[in-house]
Amino acid sequence: MGKGILPRYLIIVSTLAVVVVGVLLSVYYGQYRWLASGVIDVSVQQHAESLSSAFEKRSLDSLHLLAGNLADLEAGIDSPEATKILNDQIAVDSNIEKLSVEAGTAATAGETQPQPGILALQYPILRNGDRIGTLVGEFNTSWMQQETEALRVRLLAEEAQHRRGSYIWAGAFTLVTLLLCGAVIWLISRAQRGRIRELIVQADKLSDADYGEPLRIVRGDELGRLADVFNNMRDKLQRTTISRDYVDSVLANMNEAIIITNSEGLILRVNAATTRLLGFEENELVGHSIDLIVDTTKSKSLAIDPDCVAPKEAFLLSKEAKSIPVSYTGSIVGGDKAESGDRIFAAQNITERRRAEQRIRYLARIDALTKIPNRMQFQHLLQRAIARAKRSNRALCLLYIDVDRFKDINDTFGHLAGDTTLETVADRLNAALPKDSVIGRLAGDEFAVIVDRIDKTTDTKTSLDTLCRTLLDRLADPFYVQGNEVFMTASMGIAFYPSDAPDVIDLIRNADAALYHAKKNGGNVFSYYKPEMNEASVERLMTKSKLKRSFERNELLVHYQPKYNLETGEVEGAEALVRWELPGRGIVLPSDFIPIAEESNLIIEIGEWVLDRVCEDFRYWQNSVSYPGRVSVNLSLKQLRQPNFINRISAILRSYEVSPTSLELEITETTLMEDPVRTIKLLDELYALGLHLAIDDFGTGYSSLSALQQFPISTLKIDQSFVRDVVTNPDDATIVGTIIQMGRSLKKDVVAEGVETEEQLAYLQKMECAYVQGMLFGDPMNADDYLELLLAQAEGTNSHRALFA
Repeated sequence: MGKGILPRYLIIVSTLAVVVVGVLLSVYYGQYRWLASGVIDVSVQQHAESLSSAFEKRSLDSLHLLAGNLADLEAGIDSPEATKILNDQIAVDSNIEKLSVEAGTAATAGETQPQPGILALQYPILRNGDRIGTLVGEFNTSWMQQETEALRVRLLAEEAQHRRGSYIWAGAFTLVTLLLCGAVIWLISRAQRGRIRELIVQADKLSDADYGEPLRIVRGDELGRLADVFNNMRDKLQRTTISRDYVDSVLANMNEAIIITNSEGLILRVNAATTRLLGFEENELVGHSIDLIVDTTKSKSLAIDPDCVAPKEAFLLSKEAKSIPVSYTGSIVGGDKAESGDRIFAAQNITERRRAEQRIRYLARIDALTKIPNRMQFQHLLQRAIARAKRSNRALCLLYIDVDRFKDINDTFGHLAGDTTLETVADRLNAALPKDSVIGRLAGDEFAVIVDRIDKTTDTKTSLDTLCRTLLDRLADPFYVQGNEVFMTASMGIAFYPSDAPDVIDLIRNADAALYHAKKNGGNVFSYYKPEMNEASVERLMTKSKLKRSFERNELLVHYQPKYNLETGEVEGAEALVRWELPGRGIVLPSDFIPIAEESNLIIEIGEWVLDRVCEDFRYWQNSVSYPGRVSVNLSLKQLRQPNFINRISAILRSYEVSPTSLELEITETTLMEDPVRTIKLLDELYALGLHLAIDDFGTGYSSLSALQQFPISTLKIDQSFVRDVVTNPDDATIVGTIIQMGRSLKKDVVAEGVETEEQLAYLQKMECAYVQGMLFGDPMNADDYLELLLAQAEGTNSHRALFA
């Protein structure tokens, strides 16, 4: 049995050995075939890649040389010379199928859009570092395929020779090998089917935009590479979706209307700003021509606009057919020309900008407050009126109007009230003027009127007089300012074209000169221009210039007009009066230069200089007499409004050691009533210093008894206009008597100014006026003469005492 067993074992072992050898041979044969096939494929592939790489490099070198030659052409890359160079190269190189030059900006040099049997390459054409075009070449690669196939055939033939020797061994073990391979294949296919099912599941998720987790297949074979490719595709799709969502979010939140069209002008997409601007929904616009929303009556078509990239303005139509002005820019996408690519339009609503521009143009011509032409526009209209008058050989008239004492309104009630008053003035002028007249506002309270189509005849002048008087009367009607009834007047200057001036500038200047003359005459009047008025204007400017230098040249003087006690006949003080001694002209009276000083703010310097000189003279008088009497100094509104005025007065008094009780400040009634609350506060501070306060020109303003009692006033000075005719005019006599009684009842001193006759003096004595001053007692005198008067009075030799007997 043992022997039988051994052979059996041997047979078994042999069989097993044969099987093993057969299996090994089969495995060897299979590995051999696999390796042989792989080696052939790799060899063929490497050979093909080597050929392709070398051919592509050679082709790029050829394109590089051609691009350099083309860039050097002065005639340009699209010239006949360039075409000849390309054709010559095609003729020389049989592998070149086609060469062409394109304008545009390719990203890089290299292969683009390959086709079977054709290698398409492009190379940039550079001149001085700047891209001027792209050289595109197409090369025939069919010879590489033929050579590769020939190599494959040769390798297969060699492999077949080696394979014939192994057919006998392979045949014996084919069945076993097939069975084993079948089993292995079945097992492998089973595993592969599981992984493929996983790929299908992930692909289905991607189609629903569910990116999930990446595939976990880690293999080195095609299935592993397919898994890697799938994961890369998943990542790219996810990034693309995020980028698309980002772009969608940007478009949705842009303020500009974005409209995307194709090359034919059909709308592909719009953003939310477009739907808000035009009122259309996106689906109502997509697929339609962009001209559906273009107001082609005001703008040209955008669908066929070849120059869409240039910034322009157009009008779009809303769903309600409302024309909307927009500013837009365009850009081309997917092509180099508007005819070949999509277009993106970015439009911005410029309705508000248009309105602002219209408003600016309006404000450039129209006064914003009064809604009438401003100075620039009025001068333009006057120029046109002069041109019309010149053509028709007719005259025209210019009225220059200024509101008298308009500053009182601003100072008393504020600038808002002043603006309201100016609006009322413009309305009243418009209502009273003829329809063909033109009115304009030249400055703050200055207006001008063009009265056209007139002849400078007696009848016309009479009609013009009537018109001017009507305008002034209309402006003299009461104004209601913050519930208060206010009376104002205006002055008017009149000049004619062409008799008074040949052009706009001179006509306005001459009318202004006539206006100044009217204001100088007291206001509420009109004056016709005369040539000598310009001389007066020039003299006025010269006076202002000389007045500025009067301080440096010590030309200002202070004279004193004594104030007499009517009961005792003695001098009890004086009023300081400023005089200007102008070389070549003599003494200039205050009425000739104080208004100019008020306009130029020199009144502040003059007022302070007068206070300083009075205090200096007062200290000089005190060296000779015990008490020179109280001296009055006129105070202007501008001085009173100075922030440091009270401190300045205190400093001057201290510097000359003069008691505040020796000084009296005279303030006009009008000054008192401008901003009464503020004025009361300032006067209380002055009164607290010990200064006496007097109302100058009392009776010419608008103050009432109740208002007067609020001010710390100690003296009332009756204006000389009432004293002048007090003997002959009952009305003036009544006013003077009333003021004296009022002062007595309020326990205030009353001084009558401008006493020039003994009859006036006698009447004032009869009315028991306390003090008088005026030319009856002599001209105002300098400080030395006033001191002599005081010394004579102390010695009992006052020559004027007899007048009071």
